[in-house]
Amino acid sequence: EKRPPPSSQVLKKLKSKYGELYQQDNVILSGTHTHSGPAGYFQYTLFWITSKGLIRPSLNAIVNGIVKSIDIAHQNVRRGRLFINRGTVQNSQINRSPFSYLANPASERSRYSSNMDKEMVMLKMVDSNGQELGFISWFAVHPVSMNNTNHLVNSDNVGYASYLFEQEKNKGMLPGEGSFVAAFASSNLGDVSPNTKGPFCVNTGESCDNPQSTCPVGGATMCMAMGPGNDMFDSTRIIGQNIYLKARELYEKASQEVTGPLSSAHQWVNMSDVLVELNATHTVKTCKPALGHSFAAGTIDGVGGLNFTQGSVEGDPFWDEIRDLLLGEPSNETKDCHKPKPILFSTGEMTRPHPWHPDIVDVQIAVIGSLAIVAVPGEFTTMSGRRLREAVKREFDSHGTPRMDVVIAGLCNVYTHYITTYEEYQIQRYEAASTIYGPHTLSAYIQLYRGLARAIATNTVQDLPPGPEPPLFNIGNMTLVPALTADRVPANKTFGDVLQEVRPQYRAKEVAEVTFVGANPRNSAENATEHNFLTVERYNNTSDSWQVVKNDASWDTRFYWTKGLLGRSNVTIEWHIPPDTELGIYRIRYFGHYRKKLSISHAVSFPFEGTSSAFEITTP
Repeated sequence: EKRPPPSSQVLKKLKSKYGELYQQDNVILSGTHTHSGPAGYFQYTLFWITSKGLIRPSLNAIVNGIVKSIDIAHQNVRRGRLFINRGTVQNSQINRSPFSYLANPASERSRYSSNMDKEMVMLKMVDSNGQELGFISWFAVHPVSMNNTNHLVNSDNVGYASYLFEQEKNKGMLPGEGSFVAAFASSNLGDVSPNTKGPFCVNTGESCDNPQSTCPVGGATMCMAMGPGNDMFDSTRIIGQNIYLKARELYEKASQEVTGPLSSAHQWVNMSDVLVELNATHTVKTCKPALGHSFAAGTIDGVGGLNFTQGSVEGDPFWDEIRDLLLGEPSNETKDCHKPKPILFSTGEMTRPHPWHPDIVDVQIAVIGSLAIVAVPGEFTTMSGRRLREAVKREFDSHGTPRMDVVIAGLCNVYTHYITTYEEYQIQRYEAASTIYGPHTLSAYIQLYRGLARAIATNTVQDLPPGPEPPLFNIGNMTLVPALTADRVPANKTFGDVLQEVRPQYRAKEVAEVTFVGANPRNSAENATEHNFLTVERYNNTSDSWQVVKNDASWDTRFYWTKGLLGRSNVTIEWHIPPDTELGIYRIRYFGHYRKKLSISHAVSFPFEGTSSAFEITTP
């Protein structure tokens, strides 16, 4: 079947519910972004490499969840007021490609005190009675405090900030419940890492802060950036808390009211073929998408698995040969267009089984009074973001709309990797190798967003051509992810039985742990839109009942699934008991689905649950 991208699927569902109310131009899907989420939902082939193909339940869960959140917001629409505030977040970022940043003109760099944007922009929302509704804040940092050794689904540092704020405002509620929404959104975070100790060789402990991010022994694969904590969980907590504390301060002090009309503009653009007028005499163009060799090197936040290094402007005959055999050699036109990038994957020329990368990309701006939200389809580096903000602001200024607050919302609507400046592109580190439309990508976007800003400022949005619609292509069910098989149990056991029991007593800061006879968690994900895998419950004497105090989204619970042989598996649930936990009697519960074959072609999933023994939390 032909499937549109997730953003179009959301819009299609909204149209069937709300008619023309929510459309391409006034809906922005911006990924708050984590590197620890389920894969397999984006329709372009390149992104299927990590997930072994399209994972339809992943796609459906995301689309349905987004639509549901819009439904809830729609049902709760009320009159209100907006306030904007901004401030500096300390000790939470480093630039992970400082050698690229230094390639930007000295005169430009001298205008800024840092090689990253430390500013958080806060948009606070209250209703007309003064009731707090929530906020959106924008801050440029990569959610990669959890490194690539992690296999737990989580929302990383910005997710933890959101969790802390919502737990504070929605008192007594579980994560994901309650009316207050704290959104921490992406900005120009392309070259910004939260791993503030910087890059070290994991084998020798020496610094690898060099243009190739490589170590004397073990090469680039040994070079990893470290966060401020003693492990990745601790680093996530520290960075997340920094972001949360700044957001709370900006939220409480926000007093500058945002007033004025709403407007928005959206266009589709074929980014592989944009003519850019650099000045009166000089025109350049963008290229068909392609990834350079340094793309495969990864970054100091997550290195690639092969022996690629960053900053390579030469190809590697060994990998080029393999690529030519498997995927075909890039055309001379594409090679020339992307120089000095040595092309690893000429994705714009790879169409089997269908396109590997988008050509048609969304550009969009939404304006709320004096705030312009520039929705960009990828990860702009620090300097790229500064240039774009400045260009949009100047465009508004010169068309009679001065003093606009311009904020960049990253990773919107479609994903096109990174966008570096022309100068950074020459250095060909990871971000530049992942600037897929060539050296003039940023100039093309600046030209396009200036056009949108001009149309909004001069009230001529209706005259903007909508541009070429993204193609619909048949993505079928191509996947190498093994099909779900029947789940089985050990002899004399049943699903949900306890294999390793909790201890009778724990103190705060200890870890309560229980292991159950389990089943594949994919069964649950495919059966229930809002499945909760676990709860921690506290016994209430007065009502003689158990009250849920934690769920699977709580920061201090962890759910591990361990696959065994012949369809058997175990589930271990950990509760890292926080210091402020109320004393009393607790238990841990597990909720799953097991898959049972009814005939050769027909299998059904059945829900089950398991419960630990009760245990007591006592004084330290």
